[in-house]
Amino acid sequence: MTFFLFLKLLGCLALLMYGMKTMSEGLQKLSGSHLRNIMGTMTKNRFTGLLTGVFVTATVQSSTATTVMTVSFVNAGLLTLAQAISVIMGANIGTTVTAWIMSVFGFQMNMSNVVFPLFAVAIVLLFQKKPTGKSFGEFIFGFSFMFLGLCTLRENAIAMDLPGNAAVINFFEKTGQWGFASTLLYLLVGSILTMCVQSSAAIMAITLILCSSGVLPIYQGIALVMGENIGTTVTSNIAALSASTNARRAALAHMVFNVFGVIWVLLVFKPFVNMVCGFVGFDPNPDYIPQSEAEIAERQVTITYALSAFHTAFNVCNVLILIWFIKPIEKLVCRFIKQKEEDEDGRLKFISGGIMSTAELSILEAQKEISLFSARTKKMFGFVPTLLFDTKNEEDFSKLYTRIEKYEGISDNMEIEIANYLNKVTEGRLSTESKTDIRYMLREVGELESIGDSCFNLARTIKRKHSANEHFTAEQKDHIRHMFELCDKALTHMQKVLDDDQKKIDINESLNIENEIDNYRSQLKDANLTDINEHRYNYQTGVQYMDIISECEKLGDYVINVVEAHAHKKFTA
Repeated sequence: MTFFLFLKLLGCLALLMYGMKTMSEGLQKLSGSHLRNIMGTMTKNRFTGLLTGVFVTATVQSSTATTVMTVSFVNAGLLTLAQAISVIMGANIGTTVTAWIMSVFGFQMNMSNVVFPLFAVAIVLLFQKKPTGKSFGEFIFGFSFMFLGLCTLRENAIAMDLPGNAAVINFFEKTGQWGFASTLLYLLVGSILTMCVQSSAAIMAITLILCSSGVLPIYQGIALVMGENIGTTVTSNIAALSASTNARRAALAHMVFNVFGVIWVLLVFKPFVNMVCGFVGFDPNPDYIPQSEAEIAERQVTITYALSAFHTAFNVCNVLILIWFIKPIEKLVCRFIKQKEEDEDGRLKFISGGIMSTAELSILEAQKEISLFSARTKKMFGFVPTLLFDTKNEEDFSKLYTRIEKYEGISDNMEIEIANYLNKVTEGRLSTESKTDIRYMLREVGELESIGDSCFNLARTIKRKHSANEHFTAEQKDHIRHMFELCDKALTHMQKVLDDDQKKIDINESLNIENEIDNYRSQLKDANLTDINEHRYNYQTGVQYMDIISECEKLGDYVINVVEAHAHKKFTA
């Protein structure tokens, strides 16, 4: 029977965690793009960054999501590491809202009478055609599941009769009599449990239930809460081991923040706890005995307020102390985690391999990687004119051709890696807008790879000409130079388009360049036939000449396809 109750407790905990995850994802789908805009504009200094972290975390009910999004912005160059640290500090305050929600609604109100009507409302919203209605329905479902899990956890704790279980009472009494060692023990237990379930809110819910049932004294419960704050940072640091340098630095800054807070609170543990308990009207004296059932019931609710108040006070006080030391924290984490020596030509830079973003907040990382992909293809095209006009000897020609060939392989790999990442993102819960974004981003990646192929085809044509010892006329060289200039102009504007917001894209310039390339190619094609007939150069030279011109025209087509995809529009010439 006891084993069966234990399994039921695990099931209730799973229901609680699933509800929190679903609720967070629903909120992110409702406001994901807006939150990205907020993160980009409201972090001008440490105080606005702090408020941004509080607001975003309180909105999506996930400090992990905020931290991951912050790391994405640092990688993308939109936030400095110092700004990111201030946002992470705010996220620590924002995450305390979850504990207050559980304390106020889960312990003071009988949510079991509310969750089932909420399920009925949610199912109606889920069948709506509007994406916002569906996302709001998911949020209500997650909210209901979270409190259903919390209610069933409480019911099972009551069924287990923990206050009447001598073994449980003796365990907490004995471990609570070790003084400072007792506090360290529960701090360690809180850290380990949080690392195991990877959810500080879930362990917070268990702590609230144990304390409200009267089996866990307030001091041990608060030690568990402190451990939860450390445990959640250990999880993120382990996840960041294989991520980018900035991701690991941000995760370490998060740990430094919480570990420092735990250290200073341990130095003034009981006075600080007593002060917080006084704010909510809870007597932490373990010898205090309630005189009536009403007093017992009130104490059960008030102790949850005390835990939530401590969680908030801990993070707020920590922020008030450390907000002035962001620069030293930045220097500290940079000293511990050195910049990686990375091959910038062959590795993904913005998509992190360790900390995985939630689906709705991964769009920025992928878009920045696509922008980098574009920059590499433009750099690859820059080698082509050098190969044709500026290589003086066989060795230089061979080295540059090999480099272009290497870039073509890099282009193929980047296409596969970015596409695989986007496909993983689609496995998550996405808004309709984000699904559309990913569809167009996959097209961008495919067209960018085709640009890389065109650059390599140009290099192969030049190599064939070089091997056959054919020479272009001065007029042909001038025409090729002009065509290369038009292609470079198209690639430059494509890069600008990919770096800009979709609403600010000027599509007319790309279209004008593409028309110019097409017209110039048609003009040269007609002139080439005339020049061959007039024996200005031989037929083989004419074929190689037009192969270069035609490949440039194809490259221009691929460029305009990328711009179309990014603008979510179809151009008509």
